[in-house]
Amino acid sequence: MTTTQKGNATGHPAPGNDKTIEALEPAKLAAADFPIVGIGASAGGLAAIEAFFSGMPADSDPGMAFVLVQHLAPDHTSILTELVQRTTRMKVFEVQDGMVVHVNCAYIIPPNRDMAFLNGTLQLLEPSAPRGHRLPIDFLFRSLAQDQRERAIGIVLSGTGSDGTLGVRAIKGEGGMVMVQNPESCEFDGMPRSAVATGLVDYELPPAEMAVQLLAYVGHAFGKPPRVATVAAPQNENALKKIFILLHTQTGHDFSQHKTSTIYRRIERRMAVHQVDSIDSYVKYLQQTPLEAHALFRDLLIGVTNFFRDPEAFEVLEKQVIPKLFDAKPAGAVIRVWSAGCSTGEEAYSIAILLQERLDQLSQNYQVQLFATDIDSRAIATARAGIYPANIVGDISPARLARFFTPESDGSAYRVRKGLRDMLVFSEHDLIKDPPFSKLDLISCRNVLIYMGTDLQKKLIALFHYALVPGGMLFLGTSETVGELSGLFAVLDRKAKVYQSKEDFQGSKRTAMGRVLSHLPPATARNGVRALMAGPTTLPTRKPSLRELTEQALLQQVSPAGALVNDQGDILYLHGRTGMFLEPAAGDAGINNILKMSREGLRRDLTTALHKAAITNERVRAPGLRVKTNGHFTRVNLTVCPLTQGVAAALESPLFLVILEEAPAPDAHEGPQAVLPLIAGKDAGAQIAELHEEIRTQEEHLHAANEELETSNEELKSSNEEMQSINEELQSTNEELETSKEELQSINEELATVNTELHTKVTDLSRANNDMNNLLAGTGIGTVFVDHDLRILRFTPAATPILNLILSDVGRPIAHIASNLVGYDHLVADTQSVLKTLLPKEVDVLTAEGKSYTLGILPYRTLDNVIEGAVITFVDITEMVRTREALRAANELARLAVVVRDAFDAITVQDLDGRIIAWNPGAVRMYGWTELEALKMNVRSRIPAALQQESLTSVHRLSHSGTLEPYQTQRIAKDGSIKEVSLTSTALVNESGQMYAIATTERTLAAKITPPTKARHASPE
Repeated sequence: MTTTQKGNATGHPAPGNDKTIEALEPAKLAAADFPIVGIGASAGGLAAIEAFFSGMPADSDPGMAFVLVQHLAPDHTSILTELVQRTTRMKVFEVQDGMVVHVNCAYIIPPNRDMAFLNGTLQLLEPSAPRGHRLPIDFLFRSLAQDQRERAIGIVLSGTGSDGTLGVRAIKGEGGMVMVQNPESCEFDGMPRSAVATGLVDYELPPAEMAVQLLAYVGHAFGKPPRVATVAAPQNENALKKIFILLHTQTGHDFSQHKTSTIYRRIERRMAVHQVDSIDSYVKYLQQTPLEAHALFRDLLIGVTNFFRDPEAFEVLEKQVIPKLFDAKPAGAVIRVWSAGCSTGEEAYSIAILLQERLDQLSQNYQVQLFATDIDSRAIATARAGIYPANIVGDISPARLARFFTPESDGSAYRVRKGLRDMLVFSEHDLIKDPPFSKLDLISCRNVLIYMGTDLQKKLIALFHYALVPGGMLFLGTSETVGELSGLFAVLDRKAKVYQSKEDFQGSKRTAMGRVLSHLPPATARNGVRALMAGPTTLPTRKPSLRELTEQALLQQVSPAGALVNDQGDILYLHGRTGMFLEPAAGDAGINNILKMSREGLRRDLTTALHKAAITNERVRAPGLRVKTNGHFTRVNLTVCPLTQGVAAALESPLFLVILEEAPAPDAHEGPQAVLPLIAGKDAGAQIAELHEEIRTQEEHLHAANEELETSNEELKSSNEEMQSINEELQSTNEELETSKEELQSINEELATVNTELHTKVTDLSRANNDMNNLLAGTGIGTVFVDHDLRILRFTPAATPILNLILSDVGRPIAHIASNLVGYDHLVADTQSVLKTLLPKEVDVLTAEGKSYTLGILPYRTLDNVIEGAVITFVDITEMVRTREALRAANELARLAVVVRDAFDAITVQDLDGRIIAWNPGAVRMYGWTELEALKMNVRSRIPAALQQESLTSVHRLSHSGTLEPYQTQRIAKDGSIKEVSLTSTALVNESGQMYAIATTERTLAAKITPPTKARHASPE
């Protein structure tokens, strides 16, 4: 943060005054002492912005600066500047490129620009992403967090999408504060809900209440002189210890070995959030509020990450590291990777993408196991789900986004594709107390160690070296190194912080094992140490050949004593009888050093020779050394040979062979003596020359000793006393049993991790299977799944009565099943045709029970669009068929009714007792009775008495023949007249063939009408 006049808004340069800005001296652009508030909203957030600034005090300055970013159309003229100016006493400016930010001022983003905060100035950039994919709020928040760190404050107001979510993570990662508008008060709640879902939001308030809370927070956080965390008072140290105890009790995790300064900053921020004045008061608040312990725990985790964070480092990983992982493995081998401290999974998925791309390039079959762990259960749950906000488009290339991610239906998020997701196993894991994974080819632990103390960093680096295979890769954050344990790793890329594991000759793996055991429960640790001290496992040995027996006997008789050592003199292997020349050194039994074990008369020359051989890389010989052995002196020839061929040439540390062979004495009568006396008869000059040579040798030895002492001092300064004691304690243990014990613990942890993942998947699959079974059973649709060979895979209960299926039919070809279908016997042929053409097929079928079904056959497609069989469905359409038949009959009756209604003849229907049940308009015209009157009559009242017997005979004949030929008869009209008619009678029968009514068609023949008086006499009484 920079300003020309701190805290003086009146000294503000005019907007766009480039000369004023250029005139600012670099020395004056110091970090400002006021917080910067970044506010993000969409175009629909004007009301929220107005409510926020209306809540600011009208009679005092807030003591901070505000930078507003709003989603605007490129050609939109913003009215936000005028709107904010009306609601606040602060000066409000629309930003111009390079504008310096001052206290008590508000700055508004112009249309069609991205805005970043850098060194106290606002920089405008042309948008690189197309409209609809731009994330200006994230862009500002990220730059604000990097520039202002704990003085950065982010506020997310009403808006759609997820812009601002990644910026919230960045601000929280640097120790800033985040406010979000509560979704209930939002016109559009997409952005606030996405920010709240991170679990990093400090305040969730309506806009009108934000200003009061913001001023209170700033007053507590920045209104007092900054505390110096490195010089903590004793009472503060005690309070920190209490906080560590409460955290461990509530969360099960130990933060006592993390950096005190980082812990203290996080605690101070939580104190400012709750307006707590002293750390002792915060301890009481922590005791009374268990949820605060979890909130502090989440703040301490620093869960800030994104896809391909630090692109240059990931480029090194892609081009240099990952190819080496596969180059050292044969086809079909397993590549094991561990992403430690993976947070919400972005880094783990980034590594998985690079591994998958490498697999595609090689076109060979490798098995990749990628373990991703973190102590935050909420972060692991997010990583397992594999759903990320839409603003990840700013971190992932379009090609990778299209290949490895699927957009959600509403466009608000992206989901990791199943093929990539299956490469990873996510699990909760504590680096400090849980056993590590083993036999790993790559460990990625980025931006985790920087928050831990030096001692804990050393333990974890040694632990990583143990977990890696020789030559395995370690990928650290840009601010992290292997520190004092550089002897265990070779630098592959110093800038990207990529290291390669070296071969271990110093027992560092055993040291790492001791650290792991020290964190386990006491019983487990005791068992582990007991197993380590038990010695190597007895392995079956094969019977040596005669050649080997002969060679061993010759070596024992003629070969000199020797020792294989490194450049420090540590003994790696002893050969022959060395007791005449070496004896155990006093003190703790650690790694045996040949220089310390050398007897009197040998140490000085051996030190000089080893030092000279290490420098010149040539053989060094020192003949005729007088070595004191059990009270007398023995002449010894010393030879130091560098090993430069074979396996030794490929090792990181040079190795040397020290050969000790007894030399014949020059005088057989020479007795044991400590000092060589002057020989009276010997030439004095020769003796002086010998003394000069001895002095020269002493000087060389002293020079070598001084260099060795300097090297030792440098090493001792960087050594940890605890690590050294553990190292010396475990040097004599057997490497094979110790490694086996640790591998077993690692495998158990790995199995527990896989078991947890599988248990989660089994639970999800069981729930999905139950849902699918209930869905299929609830629909009542008979469904049969078959594979390419038409073998039954599964079926629903509704298909049982159609195809006579039972549970044991699963796995049988469907052609072997006898179905209840009538007139349809080409189910197999139709299914094979669908599998061949991939075109669905439908046909209506009938069962022996008379039920109708629509048979559908369609291909079975997986999520990857692979055809793995067919799906046969039976939809019951019996009621539909009946309804269709009834509708057809009704239509026919309707058409018949139209004919009857419009016919000129009289058409009537009577039951077997003669009651009239139908009377058409023609009958009304012919006889005069209306339909209502006729339906109350009996046909006998319309037949003259003389003809009633004939009518009964006709009915009898009609019951046998069904239809009578037209015949002439008489019928009585309403006015009493008798009409001569031609009558046709038809029997109406039901489904069982029985007659239930008679239909008649009557037509007048001539105008021969009987007078009414006669008709009355003829009518029956």
